[in-house]
Amino acid sequence: MIEVRNLQRIFHVGQRQVEALRRVNQEVREGEFLVLLGPSGSGKTTLLRCIAGLETPDDGEILISGQPVFSKKDRISVPPEDRQIGMVFQSYAIWPHMTVFDNVALPLSYGRKRIKKHLVRDRVLDALRLVQLDELAERPSPLLSGGQQQRVALARALAVNPKVVLMDEPLSNLDARLREEMRDQIRDLAKRLKMTVIYVTHDQVEAMVVADRIAVMSLGSIISIGSPETLYDGPANRTVAEFFGSINWLEAEVVTRGVLQTKMGKLLCDDDGITGTVGMVGLRPEDIELGGRAAGQDNAFSGSIVSRTFLGDLNVYDVQIGGVNLKVKTMQKGQLENPINVRIPKERVKFFAT
Repeated sequence: MIEVRNLQRIFHVGQRQVEALRRVNQEVREGEFLVLLGPSGSGKTTLLRCIAGLETPDDGEILISGQPVFSKKDRISVPPEDRQIGMVFQSYAIWPHMTVFDNVALPLSYGRKRIKKHLVRDRVLDALRLVQLDELAERPSPLLSGGQQQRVALARALAVNPKVVLMDEPLSNLDARLREEMRDQIRDLAKRLKMTVIYVTHDQVEAMVVADRIAVMSLGSIISIGSPETLYDGPANRTVAEFFGSINWLEAEVVTRGVLQTKMGKLLCDDDGITGTVGMVGLRPEDIELGGRAAGQDNAFSGSIVSRTFLGDLNVYDVQIGGVNLKVKTMQKGQLENPINVRIPKERVKFFAT
């Protein structure tokens, strides 16, 4: 559906050159929901804007449905309005002097892609119906809530019958509860309409909820790509591991195959593909078990609870084992007592060579 080949984008900052995209290659399948995830400055929004035609790459190619919309070597640069895309911006770009209907109708009534006037109303109402705003068609835009504005922006993107919908941090301006509701609605709508979506965010939880695949970006490159489960449970490197939720890090040395020496003691791991002799062990807080019998079990230790934080559906403990502090998340109810038995399943021990 979308192919990005060897894409490069360079910005000139004073006397310096900043390579925002470093020869990026990526494919997006038809009907796929792909999330570009990364911190500020990783290049995710630049990549999205290049696909949209709002940014001109310095080299490479972009194809949509097999047709080139940008090619440096062939001197092709198709205008944004001719790329058959819908765009949802972070700011929503809602015109305050217009009604909901007029905001959605704008790209259909003006510009090179305008359609006949008698067709506009049906197209707009169909788009508003998809986002459950058809009853608010005549409402002035300033009277909309943040979530409603976001849905107006989505309806406007859908009204042009795009091949691809591009979303740039569409939920970042919403409060936590509304953000949770809207990400579910966007995901459900995308699946129902079999939309091809490229979605930019820096929020790991948001990415895991909506994505079929996640492309993790850092310093202008895609450093890892896969399903949310694959990236979370089997990260390719420390950067990816750190970007998905909290993690405990321990310096480690390989004693023998499957055995690591740490300050906490020896840890067994299931990773037969370990390379190198020194590195870091990553332990997810939710993978560490508290309580139960420690004697005779692999990776079992006696620890001491330093603090506990109650978060409603789970408890977060700071546990000390020797000179090592570990953060542990558990759904066990009630206050656990010291000393506490701690066990780390060997299949959850991740080693990254340095």
